[in-house]
Amino acid sequence: MHDKNEYCIDIMQQNLAAIGLLKSAHQMILECHLNSCFKKAMATNNSQRKQAMIEEILKVSKLANK
Repeated sequence: MHDKNEYCIDIMQQNLAAIGLLKSAHQMILECHLNSCFKKAMATNNSQRKQAMIEEILKVSKLANK
């Protein structure tokens, strides 16, 4: 778009729209993960698996908030 001399604000608005869609997709995947994989891990007696799952969620949450 920039190479075609399009207006900078238009480019930024399209970038923000794409970011919004990616954030929505991320949220949907996270919800699915929490309701399936995470829930199954928390139902086990495997404390190492539970801790690993918690750490994975925290890591992804930190990345998403940057």
